[in-house]
Amino acid sequence: MPTEADDLFDLSNRVFIIAGGGGGLARPIIQALHRRGASLFLFDIDKTRLDAAAREVPSARTLVADITDEAGLAAVTAAATQAFGRVDGGINAAGLLPIGTASGMDLEVFRQCQEVNVTGAFMFSRAMAAAMEEGGGRIVHLASVSSYVANPEYAAYASSKGGLRQLIRVLGREWAARGITVNGIGPALTETDLTRDYLADANFRRNAISVIPMGRLGEPEDIVGATLMLLAPAGAFITGQVICVDGGRTLV
Repeated sequence: MPTEADDLFDLSNRVFIIAGGGGGLARPIIQALHRRGASLFLFDIDKTRLDAAAREVPSARTLVADITDEAGLAAVTAAATQAFGRVDGGINAAGLLPIGTASGMDLEVFRQCQEVNVTGAFMFSRAMAAAMEEGGGRIVHLASVSSYVANPEYAAYASSKGGLRQLIRVLGREWAARGITVNGIGPALTETDLTRDYLADANFRRNAISVIPMGRLGEPEDIVGATLMLLAPAGAFITGQVICVDGGRTLV
């Protein structure tokens, strides 16, 4: 017999679209949603990564698409609606992480970081809101502790995630009356394909761990619980927030 706790975190028969669905942070979220009976539509700009994610969850539908392409996003929401009948939420796990000195960074790299991490997040949010317009729904962005803390050589990334944090706050307020919640998860530095090359440098890894009070890097599985809460009935009255899952990084 279902318990009250089951009801709070029940995601069965919900339909979620996941941007950056082939990435390392998205994969454990996808698997957790699948185990809880959700229907999933994944998209990513990288077909190889997307195909690998789909092999892990064969029932998921997929499409190669770019989060910064409005026509591509429209194709994603149309395909998801056609496949499953509706859209209940979206998870944005797409992002870029350029690290380098402010004086030495190529301006195009800076601009591309803003384009994906902020403009792409805005476009994704707007596409999800349009797809969910009648019944409300949930939007969750993977943000970062870098929207709070200031690390040297993070000018592009931290400014983009700071922009994303404020975007989440504004959209959360603007769309609350429509029954759409907009929130973010702020992980500490986590070892994925996006960070692995940086973490291969022993000094970079040591310094990254030294500022996390719990004494370790994040793991992709760390963010699953908070993400599920924001998508489930348990998170119905939470909007405009970035929940940091960071081992205490933002306390330093």
